[in-house]
Amino acid sequence: MAMVDIVIEADGWAELPGIEALAIRAVTAALAAAERHSGGVKTMPDAELVLLFTDDAAIRDLNSRFRGKANATNVLSFPAVELAKLGKSPMIGDLALAYETCAREAATEAKSLSAHVTHLIVHGTLHLVGFDHETDSDADKMEALERAVLADLDIADPYADRQEGTA
Repeated sequence: MAMVDIVIEADGWAELPGIEALAIRAVTAALAAAERHSGGVKTMPDAELVLLFTDDAAIRDLNSRFRGKANATNVLSFPAVELAKLGKSPMIGDLALAYETCAREAATEAKSLSAHVTHLIVHGTLHLVGFDHETDSDADKMEALERAVLADLDIADPYADRQEGTA
């Protein structure tokens, strides 16, 4: 089972009781699905990652420093190793989630905060193990895997309301 080091540094996350268990469940499910569907990418059963639950100000700072974007975002993924070395080192990377952005998106999309955060953790974890959405084909593969993981976790398809042909 993956080792998830959880750091909660923003008070707003107290609105989501059981966040630690939610995070571990989401990470574990995403890693298991990635191994089954990745065509050989091994993430190791003892994979380690850090999950930071923070606020918009901290995410804005991280986004600016590491991605050159001066805005807050819902989740950031920081892989610890190159894809070719995945499985040779237990540490796979870090995820950071911003409370205000996550809560605002959940409310706007009429989703529970726990369902939305679970989706974002699954999404971010898949990025850590090499999945992306840079091309339409890659996006389709990643979204299909996200849908499958979330269905296994009894969470509705986060992309169901998207109109055909729009990203």
